Amino acid sequence: MASLAPVTEDFDRRSYEIPKLGLGLSVDVYSPDLIDLMNELALRDLRPAYLELFKATGKALESVRRQLYGLPLTYHGEGLWVTQPDCSADPFFKNNLGEAIQHLEILQSPWLNHECATKQMAGYSFGTYLPPLYTRTSAYMVADNIELIQQTLDLATRVASHGSPLFLLEMPPLTYFSAGTIDVPEFFRLVTDRVSCGLVLDVGHLWTLYRYAALGRGQSLERFVGQFLDEFPLNRVVEIHVAGLAEHESVQGGCDHEAIPAWIDAHAAPIPSVLFSMLEQVLAHPSLINLRAVALEVDTKPIALIVKEFHEVTRRFDRTIRGKMAADVLSGQHNLQLPHLEPAGTVPSESDRRQLSDDYARYAKIVSGQMQPTGPEWQFIAESGIGLNRYTKEYLPNEILHWGGDLPEMFSETCRALAEQNIALGEFVAWWFQRVRPAEQPYDFFLLKIRHFAEFVCERASTIGPIVKKEASILRRAYAETNDVLRPSSERELTG
Repeated sequence: MASLAPVTEDFDRRSYEIPKLGLGLSVDVYSPDLIDLMNELALRDLRPAYLELFKATGKALESVRRQLYGLPLTYHGEGLWVTQPDCSADPFFKNNLGEAIQHLEILQSPWLNHECATKQMAGYSFGTYLPPLYTRTSAYMVADNIELIQQTLDLATRVASHGSPLFLLEMPPLTYFSAGTIDVPEFFRLVTDRVSCGLVLDVGHLWTLYRYAALGRGQSLERFVGQFLDEFPLNRVVEIHVAGLAEHESVQGGCDHEAIPAWIDAHAAPIPSVLFSMLEQVLAHPSLINLRAVALEVDTKPIALIVKEFHEVTRRFDRTIRGKMAADVLSGQHNLQLPHLEPAGTVPSESDRRQLSDDYARYAKIVSGQMQPTGPEWQFIAESGIGLNRYTKEYLPNEILHWGGDLPEMFSETCRALAEQNIALGEFVAWWFQRVRPAEQPYDFFLLKIRHFAEFVCERASTIGPIVKKEASILRRAYAETNDVLRPSSERELTG
């Protein structure tokens, strides 16, 4: 078997250059208001060690950089769909990567964090993240896509204090289901065998993996987490995320395991105590040797709740986190490696790539309710499809109609006119997925929703066309103005 030494040594070099940041917050530029949040934290003598900013416009990120000068800022990207076999062939890939590079330079971020998930596949678009197919070929493709991105970062960006940013791959959440032929730890081991990326371990995402993929195995949560951490490439974890969990508004009735709630990832929701117990277990593991930061994900969360939770996490975990980062990362522990699973030089064949493309096309049709789950990666779901059915019948329609922009509120006149013609709004969900629609612009779910709804209305009720076009124009104009600059309230000075 090929040696993994070059990959391991390259990661060691890159991770050593990343500053040890500590306990911080992962935030959105607009919600909540960052200056109000920082002022409220300062009033209670609380200061995040860093902020991780989700993708926004360059102007918005520049404004935050000016107002929070001196505070380390890192970057959570979006739109580089590394799970997809046609990732680099996407017509907007080069543009999206160039934009990410610009944002990394504005923030002087030591890393580019990106979910191991997608919102677009095989010509279909979704509003929230869908996890990858957990298969060997899929892992190889993810690694190859990351390597391409990292090479571009190395050529195009250089942060003054620590060289080029490191790509961090975040383990995604499960929204009621998972599909694949290998376990999640094995998937990420296959990725890190091939490429020197870092990883982000989200504790809430790990809980959803237990809830929707492992609960039926009869393990306790503590035992599941322990086994997962032993098998996962924990030595590659650079950052840990902790966010809220909650039942989604679309869930109808009770859950399939009555003793455990049907929670999913929900950044606006409170962090349940079970995640703090899991965090203790993660921080205590001896293989966690390259930790640089821990962030509470708080975008869209009320400021009062953020302050309360950050105070509690600081009290309980700050000393442990600082102690973990202070450990000698050059003590030789870097060479502790789980046995690798395949020769590092294994390259997917063209037939493998074509098959994976077909597998993702089937994935999109299955989760959108167009076909029944078939194929080896769907075997477990085919036997017990409760979670997939919940996603397809409840969550996804809610996402198309209400998430990221409520259609009756966005298009009030149009929706009233549709009702007068006895056209149910729910018909739009089936229409959304009735055909493949290649990307015509960089991914933006809000703008996609506006465009597709206008097309749907014009097809189904042409007489309403002028109404929907007028409302769509107003929405696009308002959206452009909102995203062009930060809200004036965010230009206030810090008080502390």
